[in-house]
Amino acid sequence: MRGILLILIVVVVALIAAVATGFLNINQIRGAEAPVVSATHNGVVAKGGQTPAFDVQTGSVEIGTRNATVKLPEVQVKPPANEVEANNVNAM
Repeated sequence: MRGILLILIVVVVALIAAVATGFLNINQIRGAEAPVVSATHNGVVAKGGQTPAFDVQTGSVEIGTRNATVKLPEVQVKPPANEVEANNVNAM
């Protein structure tokens, strides 16, 4: 139960963030109308009514590649002078 509640909270926060940043724009273009309900000897009858309509516009995310030249630092390892002399003496 806690897992489902956590997922719902994350979804609601994501929707709020999407609307707040302008990534998601929701506009109602048609209002809702309640049906006409009448009670007869056969029971309750509902006629008409209309569901609301919404226009939803979302942003887009483009993912691609490009070539770039990146300067990398050059690493040089220079051993101390004492070790170079010791290696030359041991080699003989």
